[in-house]
Amino acid sequence: MRYPQGGGLTDAERAGRERVRLQAVAAFEAGEKSREIAAALRVSERSVKRWRRQWREEGLAGVASKGSPGRPRLSETQIARLERELERGPLAHGWDDQRWTLGRVKTMIGRLFHVSYTVEGTWRLLRRYGWSWQQPARRAIERDDDAVELWRREVWPRVRAPRRLNNAWVVFEDEAGQSMTPPRARTWGRQGTTPVVRVRGRGSGRVSMAGMTCYKPGERPRLIYAIREYRGRKDEPKGFGWKDYRDLIIRARIQLGGPIVLVWDNLRMHLVAPLREFFEVNAVWLTVFQLPTYAPDLNPQEGIWSLVKRGIGNLAAADLSQITRAVKRRLKMLQYRPEVIDGYLAGAGLSMALSPDRRCDENVRPLTSPGMAASSPCLC
Repeated sequence: MRYPQGGGLTDAERAGRERVRLQAVAAFEAGEKSREIAAALRVSERSVKRWRRQWREEGLAGVASKGSPGRPRLSETQIARLERELERGPLAHGWDDQRWTLGRVKTMIGRLFHVSYTVEGTWRLLRRYGWSWQQPARRAIERDDDAVELWRREVWPRVRAPRRLNNAWVVFEDEAGQSMTPPRARTWGRQGTTPVVRVRGRGSGRVSMAGMTCYKPGERPRLIYAIREYRGRKDEPKGFGWKDYRDLIIRARIQLGGPIVLVWDNLRMHLVAPLREFFEVNAVWLTVFQLPTYAPDLNPQEGIWSLVKRGIGNLAAADLSQITRAVKRRLKMLQYRPEVIDGYLAGAGLSMALSPDRRCDENVRPLTSPGMAASSPCLC
């Protein structure tokens, strides 16, 4: 049996503990003090005192180990099967939602192995084998995991092709927004009383954010962003238009001082005709790749937005300007933390390290949307 999380003992370990207790009994009979016994046996003085009390009340039988109450009643093969069934999810076993509870796992064990566990015993079993109560990540049902893996395996090596990256930056772009209602964040509170965060019920508006995480081998990663406020006024744009994206790309090229390999998602505004024309005209310094559909985990900029929103959690904003200032402050701080920006690239499962045995197929052009011409030929 294996016990990666502790809580269970092998037969050899149990025999060793039994020997320690017998040595403690011999010391009790010799009249030694608890502190001396604890130091000699390398156990806590509290344990020695407990053993002494049990020895006085029940004799040698009171000191003897009762065994491990948390030892699993399932075999190694049954545990492996249980883990496989849990990984399939509750939907595969007839429940309406995708949430494993202790009661449901307890029921699963009874169905599969006809073994009865208590709720507390189920908790101990799951903890012992590396399971914990977690906040799940959301993922779109429409997502094609095979397409995502294909992009990571086949397209990403072309994005960071050796000859291209001699003078070009790989730039990941993404957008986010924040309303007057701040994200909820955990806080300390008195047990039995739910903490209350008071926010403004009135007022409208939204802060739109567009950001770029920029990478190049041998260079410090950069973060470039643009902020726009929407206050609900007449004829005021609600978000970024194609001209805003064009200007952001041009600004990135000026700040980075070199060609750009742009990687972004399939947002409708990214695919409009004026932007396609802009890409074709500037194909000398701009190459565009598109991410698979419903694959935000491939974009390091998504991690930046998550960190920004976590930083403004429970913010009691008086007006939209305060939200804007808080967002800008967080983004400005991240610009001076290149190790964080670099970490989100690794978190996406991507690396700027060049593989010497990998060669780009010259007949394959960068990914584009249907009907959209490639921005530039492959530069490998």
